[in-house]
Amino acid sequence: MHAFANPRRFLAIAVPATPWCFWGGVALILAGSLAGLFVTPADYLQGETVRILYIHVPTAWLGMGGWTGLTVAAIMQLVWRHPLASVAGQAIAVPGAVFTALCLVTGSIWGRPTWGTWWEWDGRLTSMLLLLFLYIGYIALARSSAQQGDEGGVSRVTAIYALIGALNLPVIHYSVVWWNSLHQGRSITLRGSSIDGSMLWPLGLTVLGFSLWFAAIVFLRMRAILAENRIEARLRRMSRG
Repeated sequence: MHAFANPRRFLAIAVPATPWCFWGGVALILAGSLAGLFVTPADYLQGETVRILYIHVPTAWLGMGGWTGLTVAAIMQLVWRHPLASVAGQAIAVPGAVFTALCLVTGSIWGRPTWGTWWEWDGRLTSMLLLLFLYIGYIALARSSAQQGDEGGVSRVTAIYALIGALNLPVIHYSVVWWNSLHQGRSITLRGSSIDGSMLWPLGLTVLGFSLWFAAIVFLRMRAILAENRIEARLRRMSRG
């Protein structure tokens, strides 16, 4: 990873990769969503409402995946002092929070006809809500550290906060196992899937599509942060001159 510590080397890959990830993600999202709406059968228990899973599952995956990315960036910042790690953390936080919020909204829409309520203080729902609050806290800390002069990214305190917040990830993952939960159990494991194959392949398309889209957003945000850093550095040099 140190090969990409130089912003120019990173940009040499990120600039051409961004449109491929963005438009490739859009194409896969559309293909998976259309297949999920018009090709796959309705669920024998949940009926047509099950089709929201093609949006809900990817957003849940990326809400957790985004914080995993923050954790990796924090480790690289604290241990290896990677110069782009803090920039990556700042770039990941906002889309991670947005996808977490979308997960909660789509889950509530799905839960209303399935459970008879918009919200239940269920282990999975509550831990995902906590994840959203953790994202909000991270974003606030990152902005505060940037205002205090931590160039282009986040402070060590913010990175440590990301590591502490990672303790919530296994709670989210195993919540349906540890507690008596309204939320259905794990549908996809290393042993296989309880989802029928006719519904699984469109879900795979939307998960991959949203993941590529997420990557494109992170690349765009990192490029914007690096460009802003260059402008600020130039202005400081001009003010000294």
